[in-house]
Amino acid sequence: MKKWIIKARVTEKGDLRKFNRNGGEGKVFKTVLLDASGSDIQASFFNDAADKFFNVLQKGECFTFSQGSIKVANRQYNNTSHRYELTFDKETLIEKSADDKDIETVKYTIAGLRTIQTRSAPCTVDICGIVTSFQPTMTVKTKQEEMLTKREITVADDTATSMTVTLWGERAQQEDKNFEGNPVVALKSIAIKEWNGGRSGSLLQSGSIVFNPPLTEAKRVQEWWTQGGSSQQLVQLTIQGGAGGDSRAQNAKHTTLAGMRMAADQLTSQPETFTAVTRLALVQTRKQGEPQPLHYTACQEPREGSNLLCQKRVDETGFCASCNRASAKSAPRLNLRCRFVDAEDQTWLTCFNEAATKVLGMSAEEVSELEKAAAVKGEAGREELDAAIRKTYFGKPFRLTVRGKLETYNGETRPDFKVVDARPVNYGDHGREMLKDIHEFVGQMAMVGA
Repeated sequence: MKKWIIKARVTEKGDLRKFNRNGGEGKVFKTVLLDASGSDIQASFFNDAADKFFNVLQKGECFTFSQGSIKVANRQYNNTSHRYELTFDKETLIEKSADDKDIETVKYTIAGLRTIQTRSAPCTVDICGIVTSFQPTMTVKTKQEEMLTKREITVADDTATSMTVTLWGERAQQEDKNFEGNPVVALKSIAIKEWNGGRSGSLLQSGSIVFNPPLTEAKRVQEWWTQGGSSQQLVQLTIQGGAGGDSRAQNAKHTTLAGMRMAADQLTSQPETFTAVTRLALVQTRKQGEPQPLHYTACQEPREGSNLLCQKRVDETGFCASCNRASAKSAPRLNLRCRFVDAEDQTWLTCFNEAATKVLGMSAEEVSELEKAAAVKGEAGREELDAAIRKTYFGKPFRLTVRGKLETYNGETRPDFKVVDARPVNYGDHGREMLKDIHEFVGQMAMVGA
């Protein structure tokens, strides 16, 4: 069936890529076309058609298309709402058309984050939500020795669910201020993958990110956030910390702060991992009457021979002693001394950046700005900083993952505990754990009575 003409806007356009099939080499690029009725359809251009039309078709412009083949859409590689998809060859006719105001510039099919948890992965979705946190840009090396820039942001929506999404290239290199202040974003074409027992997203090259979009979903999400969503406990689809971090939590010994204190006498130089459900009671903002820094500036240059960032402290001139050079990229990282409490005990624990941001509910950049303001305003500024942190005291409970081992300081060996992860408590799981403890306790009492 080729006797048709459609007028549509190119809303997505992928890269021109090469492939090998049956010993022969080919090339292809894909687009998404949107017409005035609001229907979108995927179109693929192979070989001669790819060479002929790749530079002709520009994202956002309108064209008329004819002489293409129609087939049933392959849902594994097609995220549009259309039942069919198009394939164009060198005989295809495409002509530039005047811009049509009746055709939208982008077609969203917004998926609630909670529903992503039950979808078959991998898949591609559109989402709309609040940026609750973001990480600095970093550079990674691919297997093909290509250097790529990436940035991770965490997005939450009114299903009380959050997920980490990775941005690449120019999207990642946008100024930090674009992500500050919890803006609403619409993300088109997010590739969802299952990783580390959770779900995470990656913005495809053909996709887009729009801040404060004119969508009804954006308005709804903003209202949810301002009317209590910002303080709501969120279900986190993405499990942070890599497989090692996840296995630490799975293999950790569940205890209380009192149990952790007792375990300190049995620690060795080999690290042990514990989990405990606690609440934040205090953050040390002063030491011996003097302001205690809550963050340090860390080098963001890649380690030599590695894709990992240095993350070592730089001095006031930006020099990194670990890299032995002035760091072109740096970012604030939190380093907190926190007092946690539970029903049995209280204790001081060190929280580094990833865990500290979850405990405080503030990014390192936000804390850094508050500290800079405090340095300018003096005592009044410190009080503003303290007031912002006090809001988090005795709030929602956290399940802490704590690593403990013996460390040597100035020739003295002593136990050292550090928080390596902090997550909001899943009340269902926690309730089942407590019920199990009760059953075990009742069983023990019954044996004693017998």
